[in-house]
Amino acid sequence: MIEMNKVLRRIAKDFPKRYAKANHDRVGLMTGKKPDKIQKVFLSLDMDWEVLPLVKEFKPDVIITHHPLIYGTRARVLKADESKRQLVEEIDRLGIPVYSFHTNFDTGKGGINDSLAEALGLTNVYAPEKDIMMRIGELPNQMEAVEFAKKAKTDFHVDYALLINSGAKNIKKVGIVGGAGSRGWRLAREEGCDIFISGDAPHHVRRDIVNAQYNYLDMPHEIEKIFMPAMKKILLEVDPTLEIKTVDHEKLPKVIQ
Repeated sequence: MIEMNKVLRRIAKDFPKRYAKANHDRVGLMTGKKPDKIQKVFLSLDMDWEVLPLVKEFKPDVIITHHPLIYGTRARVLKADESKRQLVEEIDRLGIPVYSFHTNFDTGKGGINDSLAEALGLTNVYAPEKDIMMRIGELPNQMEAVEFAKKAKTDFHVDYALLINSGAKNIKKVGIVGGAGSRGWRLAREEGCDIFISGDAPHHVRRDIVNAQYNYLDMPHEIEKIFMPAMKKILLEVDPTLEIKTVDHEKLPKVIQ
């Protein structure tokens, strides 16, 4: 077993809480009491009802997620969401704490956006000063936009992607923010990117991109499942004897054509 504080200190080196992007992005301990020592760690993108049976079976010392179990003020969230309140109460009864590393893990070195850039094979990767969460890099060879979109879909192991192909015909320089970062497209364009990748783009954002004659690739939020292997790697660097269970339980919606 290893001291939990030692694990947290290692994670905090690259993913400090000050990197959390919004005041309501409550990273860190979500529920329960921090254990003194841990041996078994459960990793998933979210802690929800679907994974609860797996948690009960594995009996971890701690659950680590990317998305916060409680997103916002605890009292307000649990008052407004009866299902979430019941889930938290069930987890409390199990006595297993939940830790979440969200936008601080998106931002820090070796986190989600670095991992996504690596999956695409980007080189000369950097974070622009105006948004240190974003990653910008270059493809080894330029690609036609539709061809690149197909490559990204394969690299991120998802079944679909939505391409706005209104800008440069060929793609060389790429900007990316995993999750719901579609509004970063203006900065990506300012940085000279031929295309920007993110997800959950609202209609009016898509229209702005079309009218700006720019390229945008909307990927499912679930590409952030890259959190699990990234966090597992970090944990095993701290203690190779940790027992880690990773669960990729979030299935994409069916595409009806």
